[in-house]
Amino acid sequence: MSTPQPQTTPRRYQLFIDGQFVDAESSKTFATPNPATGETFAEVAEADKADVDKAVAAARKAFEGKWSKMSARDRGRLLYKLSQLIERDAAQLAELETRDNGKPIKESTYIDLPGVVENFEYFAGWSTKIEGETIPVPGQMFNYTLREPVGVCGQIIPWNFPLLMAAWKLAPALAAGNTVVLKPAEQTPVTALELAKLIQEAGFPEGVVNIVTGYGETAGAALASHKDIDKIAFTGSTEVGKLIAKAAAENLTKVSLELGGKAPNVIFADADIDQAVNGAMMGIFFNQGQVCCAGSRIFVEEKVKDEFLGRFKEKAEKVKVGDPMDKATLMGPQVSAEQLNRIKSWSPQLDPQFQNGYFFQPTIFSDVDNKMRVAQEEIFGPVSSVITFKDDDELIQKANDTIYGLSAGIWTQNITRAHRFAKAIKAGVVWINTYNMMNAASPFGGYKQSGYGREMGKHALDLYTQVKSVWVDLSGKPIGWFGK
Repeated sequence: MSTPQPQTTPRRYQLFIDGQFVDAESSKTFATPNPATGETFAEVAEADKADVDKAVAAARKAFEGKWSKMSARDRGRLLYKLSQLIERDAAQLAELETRDNGKPIKESTYIDLPGVVENFEYFAGWSTKIEGETIPVPGQMFNYTLREPVGVCGQIIPWNFPLLMAAWKLAPALAAGNTVVLKPAEQTPVTALELAKLIQEAGFPEGVVNIVTGYGETAGAALASHKDIDKIAFTGSTEVGKLIAKAAAENLTKVSLELGGKAPNVIFADADIDQAVNGAMMGIFFNQGQVCCAGSRIFVEEKVKDEFLGRFKEKAEKVKVGDPMDKATLMGPQVSAEQLNRIKSWSPQLDPQFQNGYFFQPTIFSDVDNKMRVAQEEIFGPVSSVITFKDDDELIQKANDTIYGLSAGIWTQNITRAHRFAKAIKAGVVWINTYNMMNAASPFGGYKQSGYGREMGKHALDLYTQVKSVWVDLSGKPIGWFGK
């Protein structure tokens, strides 16, 4: 394992409210560590309710003012300009993402940042294509609809893909004409605040995007329960998602949730085993297993279990775990000491005993029964459970036997079986002979307790618009018995 290089001076960041960087009202700050070393990477302003109130007020003023008066074309041009600025600074942003989150620099550079650029580019194009419709109603009436922005949106994002999740949330909301108060995860606030600098540079009006960094129990709770928020969007654990929904319900605030998962990744006997092993590796060890759609339940047809497990174990043992800034590293540290300890609680004897940082090696549990806790609870780490099955009916029953329904994968050469499985599985995303493929144009979201609403693609615009029906009497005559 290569040793991560120490950092001398922590970076310092303020809140971004009404187009300006400002200290928290309380002047409090908190430290965010570099997961590879455990040392402080940045000192960040700690927002609480007073700061959230300021940010929401700024967003409301912008929504009712400059932003609502801007044409859809100009909104789209701002989003596209932002995408270009992100692409210009991609190398620097990727490095900051890796140092703040711990993910390998190869992933930050070639997966996260291109995805960020892609999302802002994609939704820049949607700004001018959000349209109403005319409806052929009876009589001499003209009925049409307007698709309008929801208003001020609170957005709370997780720590596993900090900048990419900011893009997933911000891009469609802004394209639709909303204003935003964004709260990044306290573990990984840095790149969202770096994004704020580019939002300034792109020329967005003050207050359109506000970024408040702080803890979920204070800043996040204040945002979710705020009376002047029109919509709240949250990505994170199912447990916290339920709290968000309860807080928002008090004000009947619109809510969208992208929550946890315990995805089945299915290997049939007729699959290309080498391809399936690579898919299983990508499904559970990518991003240190800190992925809501991770293929953590690996279902293997009984007759090929030994062959698959042998190759899977051999490949997992060769994964290079170490300094995330090393381009040869395949797995960096977990995001935090808290997350590391959570994973270690499942297999403390497998602690690799690295000197510094929050590192954990790829772990495989074989001979797992689907009823076991390890197969039912989301671990959110590089821990996989291998479960066998004998036939299709048994597989479908087991695969759907979970509170979650975010994603699933299947490896087979039988196209009929693949489509049958894709229809039968209760999940929002299904991959066939691939895994973790995503695109800004394709919707992503879950069934059951994995949440509701879809991010990315045109379906994301449903989260950030509302429909108004307008009726016009073309007859010029009184209507109904009151006119007689």
